[in-house]
Amino acid sequence: MSLAPSAKGIAPFGEHGTWYRVTGDLGAGRPPLVVVHGGPGSTHDYLLNLASLSERGRPVVHYDQLGNGGSTRLPDRGPEFWTVRLFLDELDNLLNELGIADDYILYGQSWGGLLSAEHAATRPAGLRALVIANSPASYPLWRQEMTVLRNALPPGVNDTLTEHETAGTTDSPEYMQAMQIFYEKHLCRVQPWPRDLIASLMEIQNDSTVYGTMNGPSEFHVIGTLRDWTVEDRLPRVAVPTMLLSGRHDEATPVTVRPYAELIPDVRRWVIFEESSHVPHLEEPARFTDVLAEFLDEVGG
Repeated sequence: MSLAPSAKGIAPFGEHGTWYRVTGDLGAGRPPLVVVHGGPGSTHDYLLNLASLSERGRPVVHYDQLGNGGSTRLPDRGPEFWTVRLFLDELDNLLNELGIADDYILYGQSWGGLLSAEHAATRPAGLRALVIANSPASYPLWRQEMTVLRNALPPGVNDTLTEHETAGTTDSPEYMQAMQIFYEKHLCRVQPWPRDLIASLMEIQNDSTVYGTMNGPSEFHVIGTLRDWTVEDRLPRVAVPTMLLSGRHDEATPVTVRPYAELIPDVRRWVIFEESSHVPHLEEPARFTDVLAEFLDEVGG
């Protein structure tokens, strides 16, 4: 079965615009799955295969968060502009612009999981269910676990990383090579990397404004404005059925994910993909699609 037709557009957001893509029919009677990508400062590309859910009658909405991809680029804006509130407002705006704010499901991956949890904690009336994938509940926990994962890298790799982080030379080829060793173990274990993942990584490289400001130079060296941010204290307010997803080798380790399981009142299941790291939708796509579709059918109409 081929994918349902897709429609693309720009949703006005103040003076700016949010690029979006809808696969399937928003009027088909099933709550659409709205896909909130990671980063921050990445793009929808690496999550594009979730559009296959449209084959099962579920419309899927992808979008690029402000600052990258097809959305408005603002490379001259400083840290005071790039805030969690900005991206929460952008999500609310998109839901309203597409006319789905009264009936939708959120899928948040990595940073998108924290953002989706924060959104869900406001108890929006139209939110039917929540999927949090490969996402820490806290950047302090994330940074703590990055130390654990880095110390387990092959001898000398963490020394190289630390040397360049201390010197401020994280753009050096040597740092990039050492970074790749971490990424091939904890970001994506499929070789060669899927084209959709490469597309998003190239977008970050081409415009690192948001990623560099809010996160930092790499997944495991978080020195940006999010370094102390957590959603843990808001999780008890999440009032919809929730599923957690992570990989056995995920950079979002069980320690970082566990607060969701312990604090969200209605977590239906936590599925760990044994052969995956941070992108099980690309590493174990068949099982991933079955797991996600089963949950959506169970809770989302």
